Amino acid sequence: MKHVMLSATILTVGLLGSAAGPMAQGGSVTGTVKFSGTPPANPKVDMSDEAACKGKYPTDPVITVTGGNLQNVLVYVKSGLPAGPKVTAPTTPVVVDQEGCLYHPRTLAVMAGQPLEIRNSDPVLHNIKVVAKKNRGFNISQPAKGMKTTRTFTAQEIAIPVACNVHGWMHANLNVFAHPFFAVTGADGSFTLKGLPAGTYEVEAWHEKLGTQTMSVAVPATGSAAATFTFKAGS
Repeated sequence: MKHVMLSATILTVGLLGSAAGPMAQGGSVTGTVKFSGTPPANPKVDMSDEAACKGKYPTDPVITVTGGNLQNVLVYVKSGLPAGPKVTAPTTPVVVDQEGCLYHPRTLAVMAGQPLEIRNSDPVLHNIKVVAKKNRGFNISQPAKGMKTTRTFTAQEIAIPVACNVHGWMHANLNVFAHPFFAVTGADGSFTLKGLPAGTYEVEAWHEKLGTQTMSVAVPATGSAAATFTFKAGS
């Protein structure tokens, strides 16, 4: 499939107050990821062989657009970070839940060393397979509802595939960062990258099907630089 991407646009730079975040102080980048036009139809999912999940999710939510806002977009600082003290990874886990025989959320992002908690909310067997190149992959089973498994990662790596060996339609992507300046958009398409030192950064937005967009953003010492990304489907 070919993908057509509209150019990303820096909107404004305004003083919106100090940004709280992984660093004690600094500026931030705030914005929204948009989708232009009519979203393509997502592929249908046949769960007829799995009674516990049958009919709950008739399509695979690869591209999810609500009110023109695009969900499950990874936004992160790609380059421009100054050398400095290493930021300690959060101890609060990022959670991915298997519910209705789909992964929620579909796009995950953790900091290296931060726990990833994998939950099974379905009364069925799931087998989670993670194939990484820079990190240690794994292949684990969760045969019962309520099971939880925790894993951590050591190196920055983008777009690690996550799949279920039992249910072929189940897919997600995992992203690991050496820094804390990343976010994944929710239903409103918004994102915030907090606690950035003053400077100019290359910020990238990544979607598993629509590709990437990159822009240069000048971040003030305090306050926020506002930015927007707009994607559209290719033919």
